[in-house]
Amino acid sequence: MTRSQEMKTGISRAPHRSLLYALGLLPEEMDRPFVGVVNPFNELVPGHVHLRGLADAVKEGIRMGGGVPFEFPAIAVCDGLAMNHEGMRYSLVSRENIADSIEIMLSAHRLDAVVFIPSCDKVVPGMLMAAVRMNLPCVFVSGGPMMPGFRPADGSRVGLSDLFEAVGACAAGKITEAELAALEMSTCPGCGSCSGMYTANTMNCLVEALGLGLPGNGTVPAVDANRKRLARRAGLQVMDTLARGVRARDVVTRESMENALRVDMALGGSTNSVLHLLAVAQEAEVPLALADIGRVSAGTPQLCKLNPAGPDFITDLDRVGGIATVLAELGRRGLVHRSVKTVEGTLEERLRKAQPADGKVVRVMESPWSPDGGLAVLFGNLAPEGGVVKKGAVRPEMMVHEGPARVFDGEEAAVAAIFGGKIQAGDVVVVRFEGPAGGPGMREMLTPTSALAGMGLDASVALLTDGRFSGATRGSATGHICPEAAVGGPLSKLRDGDRVRVDIPGGRIDFVGAGGQDTRPSLETATAELARRPAATPPDRRLAGVLARYQAAVRPASQGAVLRLDCRTEGGAG
Repeated sequence: MTRSQEMKTGISRAPHRSLLYALGLLPEEMDRPFVGVVNPFNELVPGHVHLRGLADAVKEGIRMGGGVPFEFPAIAVCDGLAMNHEGMRYSLVSRENIADSIEIMLSAHRLDAVVFIPSCDKVVPGMLMAAVRMNLPCVFVSGGPMMPGFRPADGSRVGLSDLFEAVGACAAGKITEAELAALEMSTCPGCGSCSGMYTANTMNCLVEALGLGLPGNGTVPAVDANRKRLARRAGLQVMDTLARGVRARDVVTRESMENALRVDMALGGSTNSVLHLLAVAQEAEVPLALADIGRVSAGTPQLCKLNPAGPDFITDLDRVGGIATVLAELGRRGLVHRSVKTVEGTLEERLRKAQPADGKVVRVMESPWSPDGGLAVLFGNLAPEGGVVKKGAVRPEMMVHEGPARVFDGEEAAVAAIFGGKIQAGDVVVVRFEGPAGGPGMREMLTPTSALAGMGLDASVALLTDGRFSGATRGSATGHICPEAAVGGPLSKLRDGDRVRVDIPGGRIDFVGAGGQDTRPSLETATAELARRPAATPPDRRLAGVLARYQAAVRPASQGAVLRLDCRTEGGAG
């Protein structure tokens, strides 16, 4: 008996069938598979405003394949609109809400299979978590990336990160308010996930690398007719996937997760992908730790530098072959598991059709941008359980940096200091009490990093936080530092003026001595001194509602910031 037959077969299900007929179903449809279509359309998020049309195309494909589609919604937060205010505390929280609400809908209504239509940041991982949790036959088709914008002054292409940096340039007197206003009108030209290798596009590319999305899922532009064809094909494909009995966990395995991580490192994706892949791995019961991700990065060359790290955009990657080309190029050196399943066959079958690397947008293995990955995992006495930096977007001169700490208890204080001209070349800006529990919600901070870049300080100032940095961030910005300050982690013991060393090639972030010391202590002595210090007191957030519940249940970032099943028996800031 199929899942949907539990709801519609037998004389005892006459009331159930009557309710289904109330939807307008025909008796002939009762014997067909029932397929969910999760559509997070809303009128607030540019990456989701066009999803009604894609959902219609998916449903057409399902009907072509002999299924009966049932569309239902999911929420979606736009991280760009939530940036740099209280709203960002809710973004990561929404990931868990999305996964839970989809579980509720798919379980309560006994659907046989499902097509997911994600687009923006937390929707993609939330749907991935739901997919492997439910373990149904499924296919993903994203909303697609936004086209790049343009700079009115010279016509050069820009992404949202460039506009955030322009705010810093305006504050520093490098451009006028009129120039900033012109740029804000031309940066985001229409629907789709923001045009650079930011979190949404990173995650949609990784869905394709995992094998749950069809070729082109991560890169075909939102406004391209191929995106609508891809959606229709996804609807058709889910019926075939269902018929073959291929479920989400048949596709999401340790090997396919490693493939996705290889692609992530080759692309130089968002640091947030690390957080989300850890969470998906836990849902899929696939062993994966931060140290494993570090090892994959060390053995994977960076082949692409897409905005904000370079001049190319996600649409350029699509033009030269997309994710299949990246996988095929990695496969030339045996870095890809070719035999893993995808929703339509095996990865090997996809790679046979892949375009060769063009050598520019996708570099060949013999001349990568870097011999190791675009993301790096750092440890040290300030990050005993790890931190993550987008190494591929760090200037060469900032790969190793040492300077005095400027410590701030929250993003707002740090931003005020940056725009107030109080941060100097050589400083290490530390933003603490922004972790999963301390924030709560692990706010994503693009404003401070972009302001520094716009002011020209990204070549001389490093940032550290137990919160997150945006996928649009560039510069020496290390986030996800664990343990977080709110649970007494080392960042809670730092003081203004302390000497901090960030050594990205060496994989370390360390407190190396108090300010004003004439001689530098050994690292062992400095670590012992830091351990003896009292921890700063976390701010009193006076939480209520979902944030209070989240704070009580959230795990550390090194574990994907997933929620504990029993917050009464495990430690945490709550």
